[in-house]
Amino acid sequence: MRKAELSLSSELLKGLVRQGDVPAFPYFAAGEWSLEGERLDVMSPIDLRVAAATARPSAQRGLSVLDRVYSVGRRSIRDMPGEERVEVFERAADALEGAREDLVNILIINAGKTRRAAEGEVDASVERLRLAKLDVRRIYGDYVPGDWSHETLETEAIVKREPLGVVAAILPFNYPLFDAVNKVVYSAVAGNAVMVKPAEADPLPALALAKALVDSGFPPEALAVLPMRGRDFGEVIADRRVAAVSFTGSTETGLQVMREAGVKQYVMELGGGDPAIVLSDANVKETASKIVTGITSYSGQRCDSIKYVLAEPEAYDELKEEIVEGLSKVKVGDPRDEGTHMGPLIDVKTADEVIEATKDAVSKGGRVLHGGEKVEELGPNYIKPTLIEVDALRLPELYMYNKEVFASIAAIVKVRDLDEAIALANGRRYGLDAALFGSDLSKIRRAARQLEVGAVYINDYPKHGIGYYPFGGMKDSGIGREGIGYTIDFVAAYKSIVYNYKGRGVWDYL
Repeated sequence: MRKAELSLSSELLKGLVRQGDVPAFPYFAAGEWSLEGERLDVMSPIDLRVAAATARPSAQRGLSVLDRVYSVGRRSIRDMPGEERVEVFERAADALEGAREDLVNILIINAGKTRRAAEGEVDASVERLRLAKLDVRRIYGDYVPGDWSHETLETEAIVKREPLGVVAAILPFNYPLFDAVNKVVYSAVAGNAVMVKPAEADPLPALALAKALVDSGFPPEALAVLPMRGRDFGEVIADRRVAAVSFTGSTETGLQVMREAGVKQYVMELGGGDPAIVLSDANVKETASKIVTGITSYSGQRCDSIKYVLAEPEAYDELKEEIVEGLSKVKVGDPRDEGTHMGPLIDVKTADEVIEATKDAVSKGGRVLHGGEKVEELGPNYIKPTLIEVDALRLPELYMYNKEVFASIAAIVKVRDLDEAIALANGRRYGLDAALFGSDLSKIRRAARQLEVGAVYINDYPKHGIGYYPFGGMKDSGIGREGIGYTIDFVAAYKSIVYNYKGRGVWDYL
């Protein structure tokens, strides 16, 4: 396999990167580009070799950056007129478009995405920046008259939405550019300063975004992108000057973040792995095609990836056959190659977990229908998409039912009826999304009402997309919602300003 190397040609990225044995990306520390700190080698999952480098700021460095963000940055972004913030995002979108090929290349090399997936993420990021103006609709407040009670006669109130101050944004590895864009946009459009901690596995897209934003006029002291260790950033989020935390990642890490950070506002998109319920009257061929995509998209490294298929008896046998056939056509390979559908997993540890989860399912009566093994000739972190047939009574015993395996692995189960499917879907600790395939509106309405999830997708696989529809989970899948306009509720505070006109001579001054 040829070596995975970054190739950068845009003015945006050439102006950021410093040359050495590999391209070095400095981090942004509230006005200063820096490589201060321990060197962080950035590996490509394509071949598990070093493709770039940055630096890892210490906890002390992170706290000193917070000093500047809190003392200067939160005021400069709040005092910047809202229309100017939106204009900055428009210019940043132009900058990302100008560096589109470089960003696609970074996502392929640094995150192991196929070209199609990388192009989709860049395009979604550009669009999200341009749609910042739609978030503004949720920032307006209210007028509340006081003439509904004897206690409040001759008073009135204005209820304002105000920024909280400093938002800490912790990114996952799977959408390193889009999640950076999304979290910065909804935080800053409301007037907050933002401190971003990208995933250590693929910090480069967030660093490129910082360059685009600062070049576009974002107040430099109101932004930091720091590829710190999680435990070191824990000291930053524990500081009382951080008012809100936006986190996307596993449930276990999310719980640790909340323990460290304490009493704050939270937006938490946590563990998932979604059920697909297939009714007896579903169009089986179309359903199978969408389920295959839902299982294999970005090698299953999506919180909304389909992880188990629950089918009524009338549709089960044909559906199983179609899914297996669809998975057999999925080409696993180097994501740089045209025709590759599934690239590598982000690390070897996750690939090993797929193998162990498969063994666990087989030990409990499961039967591997496809996959369940690595593609060793490509590398130790490449797997075949995996489908395991499991008895409904044994499904709750499986490792992959009780813990999200962040890869392309799913169980298929024949259920007695819709009630059993709903019970199995709701029996997990997670409740992010569910897919429902069929035509019977009475069943669809009942399932949509009873499923304990944040979103139900009818006749489609789950996909959070750009955020026109809010996304987020129930139970251990999170707190709050992300999506255009909806996240403002979690990064802004209501403030009631009450005017009392009773005998105060107020009118003498008007």
